Amino acid sequence: MRILAAGDIHGDTGLASKLAELAKKENVDLVILCGDITQFEQSTENLIGHFAKQKKKVLLIPGNHETIATADFLAELYGMKNIHGYSVKYQDVGIFGAGGSTVVGPNCIIGEDEMLELLKQGFERIKYLPTKIMVTHEHPKGSKMEKFTQFFPGSVAIRKAVDQFQPDILLCSHVHEAEGIEEKIGRTRVINVGKSGKIIDI
Repeated sequence: MRILAAGDIHGDTGLASKLAELAKKENVDLVILCGDITQFEQSTENLIGHFAKQKKKVLLIPGNHETIATADFLAELYGMKNIHGYSVKYQDVGIFGAGGSTVVGPNCIIGEDEMLELLKQGFERIKYLPTKIMVTHEHPKGSKMEKFTQFFPGSVAIRKAVDQFQPDILLCSHVHEAEGIEEKIGRTRVINVGKSGKIIDI
C-alpha cells in the first residue's frame, strides 16, 4: 500500500491541488490528511475536491482550525471518511485516529482524557491487524517536535497511546517548523508529515 499523508493545508487551494497531483503522480492508494485543512474555517471550497477529481480515497481528521462538524461535512460531501475516534481497514492495514488539539484553539479543543479515549476506541476495532497506523493532528509529549516550538507542547494522551498501543506508524502535523521530522518512539515510527506531504510505503 502506498499512502500520501499531509497536514496543515490551511485553506490553500493551490496547495491542495498540488497534493492531489502528487497523489496521482505517485499512484497512491490512499490520502491521509492530518488536520488544519481550513484556515479558521473561512472556506471549505476546493480543498478536498481536488482529491475526489483524482478518484483518490481520503481519510481525514480535524485539526485545531476546524470543528469536528466541518471535518464531517467535508468527508460526507466528497464521500471520504473522518476517522476522528474511528478506524478503517485497508487490506491488512488498520488506520485509526483522533484530531483536534489539547492545548490551543480556536476550534476542536479536547481534553487529554478524551483524546486517549477516542484513540482507544479506534484502536480496539483494528488491533488484530498486523499493521496499524495512528493519525493525529498533535504530536506526542517528549517527541523531537517539541524542540521546534515553544507554543505547542506535545500531548500526554498521544504519548500514552503510542506507548500502550505501539502502532507501527504515527502520522501527525501541527508544528509547521518540524515538517519532515521523523523519529522512533519505542517501535513506533513518528512522522510530522507537514504541508508538503510524505509518501509512505507499507
